[in-house]
Amino acid sequence: QYAEHAAQVPDGFRFVVKAPSLVADAVVRGSGGRSKQENDNFLNPALALEQFVQPALDGLGHKVGALVFQLSPLPPALLVQPQYLQGVLARLRNMLLALPDLKTLAPDGVLAVEVRNPELLTPALADVLREAGATYCLGLHPRLPSIEAQLPLLRALWPGPLVCRWNLNRLHGAQGYEEARALYRPFNALVDPDPPLRSALARVIAGTTGAGFPAYVTVNN
Repeated sequence: QYAEHAAQVPDGFRFVVKAPSLVADAVVRGSGGRSKQENDNFLNPALALEQFVQPALDGLGHKVGALVFQLSPLPPALLVQPQYLQGVLARLRNMLLALPDLKTLAPDGVLAVEVRNPELLTPALADVLREAGATYCLGLHPRLPSIEAQLPLLRALWPGPLVCRWNLNRLHGAQGYEEARALYRPFNALVDPDPPLRSALARVIAGTTGAGFPAYVTVNN
């Protein structure tokens, strides 16, 4: 499937691919996204390589742009445990360090980590990403602080590419995907524009590309 996608785009096209929940979600979810149990495969290095990174590299080759591990919301019951976040960062470090360097097959490729819990936006996360040669995926989502509050983490990893997922307008709230989808159909017009955020993001993009690095930005809802 990856190879079929790659065959449909020009040589200069670059893909952003999101890791499956098999390795990127701390819990196994049932219908409606409700948590059923802890996910034993969360940030498993072998599965991340076998089920995500290697197939993407094999199929997309040099057209890989960013491979994104979006860590779904962590279980609130575990977040209150002092050692839990340290354990998540340790698992993340071990996984990232076990993955191959993308540059051999995808010179423009970068591993990126996106989070859904503000508690993870710490210098410790920057240290893990820097050691592994990965970057932070700027997550524009109601669950997270403003773009301005997230930029220090990007600056700590500078210089390097920009990876950003602009997910959802804040006015819909953290659970507003279905509401937004219903309001925005048939997706042929700009609805709920956010000029301040758009301008701030444009400045980050311009600074990144002006320094000679790629900027990968995806937009949803």
